[in-house]
Amino acid sequence: MSQASFFAAVQAGDLAEVSRLVEAEPALLHTKNEGGLSAVLLACYTGRNDVRDLLLANDPALELHEAAAVGQLSRVEELVEADPEVTQGYSPDGFPILALAAVFGHEEVARYLLSQGADVNAVATNGSGYTALTGAVASGHEAIAKWLAESGADVNYRYAKGYSPLLTAAANGRLEIVKMLLARGADLHARTDDGKNALAFAEERGHKEVANHLRQLGLAL
Repeated sequence: MSQASFFAAVQAGDLAEVSRLVEAEPALLHTKNEGGLSAVLLACYTGRNDVRDLLLANDPALELHEAAAVGQLSRVEELVEADPEVTQGYSPDGFPILALAAVFGHEEVARYLLSQGADVNAVATNGSGYTALTGAVASGHEAIAKWLAESGADVNYRYAKGYSPLLTAAANGRLEIVKMLLARGADLHARTDDGKNALAFAEERGHKEVANHLRQLGLAL
């Protein structure tokens, strides 16, 4: 029962309850939920950064996917040096290790992983189709997205429902990422499976600067 309560408290961002449960039962730090996720990774996924930091302060032994997700470079280096092939690995829920570093904005970790053999275009095995670039774009990490594109990430990669990095950037109002992707060869005219292009997303979500820029490039609905 305490394990279920623990993960519920993590997901809810109940810092006091997480703290109380960990103090009462330190072994909870090393447990996994029914999806195979640790509390640290769940806190990252749900944006509970204060809970994540509390858990990390208790110094759990992080696995590679967790260390990448929280940006703990020293732990990443330790694990990769012990077994270089782990850079090709995935989290228990199917995300490439490099993508986890990218989506949470840890450029130094991402650069290290790529330098040690991680595949810049590795695709999630969980049906989401996520790559490091789609993760960086979706989270608005401009510098990481630019570096990934320069490092060989496929700017025209298509994933769930026909989305591309450009379509996601436009939908999220990320003008500089839109410009960068187009400069790297992204298809201005890409459409999702249901026919929406970048301009349609920018307009329906009120991103006027992005919409104006796309119109100036000649894009129409």
